[in-house]
Amino acid sequence: MKLTVVGCSGSFPSAESACSSYLVEADGFRLLLDMGNGALGELQRHCGLYDLDAIFLSHLHADHCIDMCAYFVARYYRHDGGPCPPIPVYGPEGTEHRLTTAYADTPTASSMSEVFDFHTVKPSTFDIGPFTVHTERVRHPVEAYGIRVEHAGKSLTYSGDTGVTEALEGLARDTDLFLCEAAFTHGKENIPDLHLNGREAGETAARAGARRLVLTHIPPWTDPAVNLADAREVFDGPVDLAVPRATYEI
Repeated sequence: MKLTVVGCSGSFPSAESACSSYLVEADGFRLLLDMGNGALGELQRHCGLYDLDAIFLSHLHADHCIDMCAYFVARYYRHDGGPCPPIPVYGPEGTEHRLTTAYADTPTASSMSEVFDFHTVKPSTFDIGPFTVHTERVRHPVEAYGIRVEHAGKSLTYSGDTGVTEALEGLARDTDLFLCEAAFTHGKENIPDLHLNGREAGETAARAGARRLVLTHIPPWTDPAVNLADAREVFDGPVDLAVPRATYEI
């Protein structure tokens, strides 16, 4: 598998990065994890506008899904005539309604489903193209999911947005790469069931036996160097900060 960081800023785009979006590729198949603010423009650096094969939305906060509205425009009003064939979109209950409401003026109430084939995510195991994926509900104010993507004996685990939870630890068990949010700063914010800090991300990776940790979803007002140092204090494996256009071979 190849992982490309399309966007990694938390809550809102920074001057350097779009919000959460991660491209996972294997066997010619392209799966996008989340499409937050600004991600669609950056995505086109890495693949063609119509070359995605499936999309997974961890939850329906704008910084993880709002550029789906712009992608609807690209697919529905394709310049060479007629909407694109529907692409599978996996998301929480109500994803179609959320995106239709956010767009505010689709041609019809069902226009989104003409270009997006919506699938409701629950805790389960299923296939997306060549990938076997496992999803678990994580702790966040809205329905949110972490995902483990497996291919050819390797695995990538993406936390989405979450507070501390055993469900995430289980998803990340012995994973080759753990892409984990670290929006808060240890000793500064303490809001249960919202976000992790760098130390908590490192502790989760350590308990899970993850082989590599990549910290992501760090908002512009959070110092990433502090979160990186906090994670390294409690996790012995390699730890990186996600940055736009970084790639990882898994």
